[in-house]
Amino acid sequence: MGKTIAEKILSDKSKQDAKAGDIVIADLDFVMGQDGTSPLAIRVFEEMKANRVFDPNRVAMVIDHSAPSPVEGVSALHKQMRDFAQKQKIHFYDIGDGVCHQLLPEKGHVLPGQLVIGADSHTCTYGAINVFSTGVGSTDLAAGMISGKLWFKVPETIRLVLNGKLAGGVFSKDLIIFLAGQITADGATYMAIEFAGEVIDALSVDARFTISNMAVELGAKCGLMEADQKTESWVKQHSIQSYQPVLADQDANYNYVKEYNLSDLEPQVALPHTVDNVTPISKVTGTKVDQGVIGTCTNGRLEDLRIAAEILKGKKIAANTRLIVAPSSRATFIAAMREGLIEALVEAGAAVVTPGCGPCVGTHNGVPADGENVISTANRNFKGRMGNNKASIFLASPATVAVSMLYGSITDPREIIG
Repeated sequence: MGKTIAEKILSDKSKQDAKAGDIVIADLDFVMGQDGTSPLAIRVFEEMKANRVFDPNRVAMVIDHSAPSPVEGVSALHKQMRDFAQKQKIHFYDIGDGVCHQLLPEKGHVLPGQLVIGADSHTCTYGAINVFSTGVGSTDLAAGMISGKLWFKVPETIRLVLNGKLAGGVFSKDLIIFLAGQITADGATYMAIEFAGEVIDALSVDARFTISNMAVELGAKCGLMEADQKTESWVKQHSIQSYQPVLADQDANYNYVKEYNLSDLEPQVALPHTVDNVTPISKVTGTKVDQGVIGTCTNGRLEDLRIAAEILKGKKIAANTRLIVAPSSRATFIAAMREGLIEALVEAGAAVVTPGCGPCVGTHNGVPADGENVISTANRNFKGRMGNNKASIFLASPATVAVSMLYGSITDPREIIG
């Protein structure tokens, strides 16, 4: 019997014939922490009496969740991270550099066929470029920084074959929201998902990141795609390191394989207060929105900003609404400025905040008021996610958010995009 992508990568990194259900100790290619998780990892690192990380070139810390710091206590934690990074000589990305899940691929730290951990649940994002990447807790992060190894239970894999052609106005975010509704928020718990098919082949790498990013919202350990020419071209733009992509065997053993034809898929919306509370947009058109968010590790990339700017250029967002835009990285921000995207968004009424997580995490930058509705390109919408458990968060694509902000209510982007 052949192997899945997850089984192959964990076999290679553990140097044993690993199958789903096995426990392995595997070598890590890269380790990352962010400002919500790194301070505890640093404390555990010190409690373990460690002096040095296993390889400074394969460890990074990123300040992106509360960037810039909103309060004195957070500032102290940021200083702790800066001091640790300087002492250990690891990669360090400070306020304004961007979201960890944009930076690691963008800076060439993660490559196809690798095994990567990050102390953030959306570390699964890099699966879009054929990386077995997964989120861990701060204690496991500390252990990984010290030893360069970690234990894993090899996950079972489900394979989702996505065929057809997405219609105009329908994007990768609509696809993954749709799948969240189909699979449910815990339907793939501790499984790997392999995404394949005509729709995946047609997507840009930016759009593929959106899908793998939300694999964890289905409960998955990771969300993997095979590396094709688009992947290899993208990776070569960001790294000169060699790598070995991994393909699933044709006779691999899957928990199940499910095929979808998505040619008739319409824009999707995840309703409050769970990501799998999904409906076609036609059923919620006209719902009032007070605030829009375009950004986060799901949809703050250059392609996303292009989509929004194209819709909003020369127009104004509706009265009594506000739109917050958070570019995913400094490089994305600069590229968007050079293309005139930021100018178009700001002239339309958007407020552009520091590259990073922005309003998503709920510590600052756009906490909504009681009773307000927010339409967001983020990946989570549970109560309190944006800092107020009396607000309601609707999840949608950048196109849906942009068009909805023009009208002040949830609006089908196909009214503008053919």
